[in-house]
Amino acid sequence: MSTTTLIVLAGVAFAAGVVDAIAGGGGLLTLPALLSAGLPPQSAIATNKGQSVFGSFAALLRFARGGLIAKDRARIAFPSGFVGSICGGLVVLSLDPKVLKPIVLVLLVGAGAFVAFRPQPKQHTPVSKPRLITALIASGIGFYDGFFGPGTGTFLIVAFVAVLGDELTKATAEAKVVNFASNLASVALFGWRGLILWKIALPMAAAQFCGALLGAQLALKGGGPLIRRVVLAVVLALVARLGYDLLVA
Repeated sequence: MSTTTLIVLAGVAFAAGVVDAIAGGGGLLTLPALLSAGLPPQSAIATNKGQSVFGSFAALLRFARGGLIAKDRARIAFPSGFVGSICGGLVVLSLDPKVLKPIVLVLLVGAGAFVAFRPQPKQHTPVSKPRLITALIASGIGFYDGFFGPGTGTFLIVAFVAVLGDELTKATAEAKVVNFASNLASVALFGWRGLILWKIALPMAAAQFCGALLGAQLALKGGGPLIRRVVLAVVLALVARLGYDLLVA
């Protein structure tokens, strides 16, 4: 791969890091870029995980410093997301993930409508069995991330707002715990299979790390209104992309 192509991929990874830290969906930028660069699908998916894990870690670190990560929830969300992603990754190595695309398209439309029209709760109403619910959300969406991926961060944000009553900035921060866990699990699995092209992944990882730090800082400063706008933009882009894929398939 030429140096110019690597530079372009690093630039895409930086932009993806910013978007992903704020609202999820950074893979919408990086995965098509890797495929366009000529990588076969499995290697593109694996290499994308190899670089995105650094971005999710950077965002998690910045949100943790901002005091938005609840340690009690993280102790449940992290292992649940990790195990779920491993299971999803094992399945994707044996099945065609295209079967999920129609379902994902419907879910993303619903997620966009929820984010657009649901008013922010004025008072948090505690849910019953929050630990169990956290584990179910993290493992379920972690499985999805290991299996397919697009919109994982967005789904996590919506789930934490809708089910656990988080406000958007808090939900964005908590989503990074699961996001990092699921990415780490995918890297372990795909790395074990030798599918990650590290000569491509590492330059992109450095750019993604820097972009994620910037995105997390913007999310902390912009709060709910900024996150709401970016989530909606990401959802619309994901819907357009998946809809196009379904039409041309």
